[in-house]
Amino acid sequence: MPDTTPPGPPPGPRDPGDAWAVGPDGTKAWGRFGAAGLLVDDGSGRVLLQHRVEWSHHGGTWGIPGGARHLGEDAVTGALRESAEEAGVPEDGVDLRHTAVLDLGFWTYTTVVGRASRAFEPVIADRESLELAWVPVGDVEDLPLHPGFGASWPALRARIETTPHVVVDAANVVGSVPDGWWKDRAGAASRLLGSVGALAAAGVSAEVLALPFDRWWPRWTVVLEGAARDAVGADDPVSVVRAPGSGDDAIVEAARAAVDAGHTPVVVVTADRELRARVEELGAAVHGPAWLRDQF
Repeated sequence: MPDTTPPGPPPGPRDPGDAWAVGPDGTKAWGRFGAAGLLVDDGSGRVLLQHRVEWSHHGGTWGIPGGARHLGEDAVTGALRESAEEAGVPEDGVDLRHTAVLDLGFWTYTTVVGRASRAFEPVIADRESLELAWVPVGDVEDLPLHPGFGASWPALRARIETTPHVVVDAANVVGSVPDGWWKDRAGAASRLLGSVGALAAAGVSAEVLALPFDRWWPRWTVVLEGAARDAVGADDPVSVVRAPGSGDDAIVEAARAAVDAGHTPVVVVTADRELRARVEELGAAVHGPAWLRDQF
């Protein structure tokens, strides 16, 4: 870490997004196309915070790595890029959890919330930080916080351990549409795995999970049985269970494991009434196949 931080913003080419957005009443916010930042925790009760350099907006306060989104850049990509540039956060080292959006009408700020998938130490990679530190969650409010982050922190902290988990009864979902799936059960299940994999990458609306904020990235478990066990596709973060016996029993066990792990909400996708009763006894919510298909 350098002894002193050179004054002034970093030199070099600037993206068109690196400019002020101005609202109808003259209010200014940094980022012509909006801004985004990354709130990442290490899974052990600490979050990565940035002590902002004095020349920056609200310099001297603590917040999260982030900045203006580039032209054509989505919020998640922008937050990961900015955190890599400012704090050396490995772009492949964060599991997405959810996004929270502050919308001022003329400008948005998106907080991308994630958990470190592997241990890493932050590195001051540009001139926008005085310090980077893993801060215990309980100590965050003791710091002089950036006003925007300080206002959002209570709600973000309240959900920092929330982990939704969706368990899919593949046989029931595949069988809900008469598209000839019975001619090739493995092929139909493979198509389902592909759709679930795409959804796992894109995230789902907070509304469909009855959760706050904007989008969530649940954990996914898809249970296959019978001939569908030969299906191919879906990589991490989708867990595929190839049930050697009863698919229903495997679904119940998957839901039980999720509940026991403290995941919430746990959602089981099935239209089977008996199975519904079994998983609801465990505390899981149940939605029919249309709930899932409507998100594809």
